[in-house]
Amino acid sequence: MDLLADWLRALHEFSVEAVVVLGPDPFGRMDDRQVVAASPTRLFDAARSLAQSSDFGARWRHADAPLVAWQHIAKSDPNQVQPWRTQWLAHGFQTVVRVAFPLPAERAFECFMFSPRALHDRTEAAALAWSALNIWPSVRRALVRLRSPLTPREVECLALAFEGLTARATATRLACSERTVNYHLGNAMAKLQADNKMAAIQRACWIGAL
Repeated sequence: MDLLADWLRALHEFSVEAVVVLGPDPFGRMDDRQVVAASPTRLFDAARSLAQSSDFGARWRHADAPLVAWQHIAKSDPNQVQPWRTQWLAHGFQTVVRVAFPLPAERAFECFMFSPRALHDRTEAAALAWSALNIWPSVRRALVRLRSPLTPREVECLALAFEGLTARATATRLACSERTVNYHLGNAMAKLQADNKMAAIQRACWIGAL
């Protein structure tokens, strides 16, 4: 994704040489994650290993862990090193800063920034976290354009349902028929493999569309 590559270039002053975004698997269990984006793309396998690990993710959130984490990969307990850490060390990376962007139903997008050197202090980690917070709205929109199967009208109908509007109230808001609203909601449910409107809303959130 061009935007991720541009962001990575902007992070070079902090010696960041890789960025990975993980997101919830919209059709999986609560702790299932998938690689949403990775730059450079040659590190996709290492990113997938991170997504498949139990580090961070749902267990991290359930432990009331912070939304921002800073770790020296090389200083991990050798008796508890997960395969993803070994892979990133093999690529020459020493440090990771992780920022989470919470979603409904205890899911989250997670942004990981990797550096081949140890950060000097919390100030550097804070600068990286601030960078992620600033660019995330643009990154999220770009990811939705790449990943979402929904049309703008389907998203609009789901968003109004999320606000609590009935199909009739949504039709009034959108100046269309109730039948048209139900048509769009039905299409959205089918695309998101959801059995009901609430499940469709949740999955739309998990791909970043809402």
